[in-house]
Amino acid sequence: MANSRSARKRIRASERKHLRNRAVRSAVRTRITKARRALLGTEMESAPELVLAAVRELDRAAEKGILHRKNASRRKSRLMAMAHRLTQGTQGGEDQAVARAAAAGGEKGRSARGAKATTAKSGAKSAAKPATKSRAAADKPKTTSTRAKKS
Repeated sequence: MANSRSARKRIRASERKHLRNRAVRSAVRTRITKARRALLGTEMESAPELVLAAVRELDRAAEKGILHRKNASRRKSRLMAMAHRLTQGTQGGEDQAVARAAAAGGEKGRSARGAKATTAKSGAKSAAKPATKSRAAADKPKTTSTRAKKS
């Protein structure tokens, strides 16, 4: 427990800031998620407004100091790049599923076929390896207790 009056006041102030920061961060995440879902979903009409709302929320959080300005900038860049890839894919006549997969980050377990293939590969590798001690445990010298020596 804090002893001085100023330290108690500091605790109260930091608790208020923590609650505000958490609420703003949550709002930012919600806006980004809604924008990403609109971009990857079938409703491309509402996507530009949701993307701009997410960018606005990121700017506001960075301005208040809740997010670092470069963190906000990176997130905005990724969101806008995703929006650009999706709009280019649908206008260029490219297969829409391929464009969505590329915009979402490629094959990172998002597709059913890709996830099955990676689990099959990893299962085969783990079965082939014999069970051994970790290298750190094997290299570690055995020590005896100093109390046992003194007695």
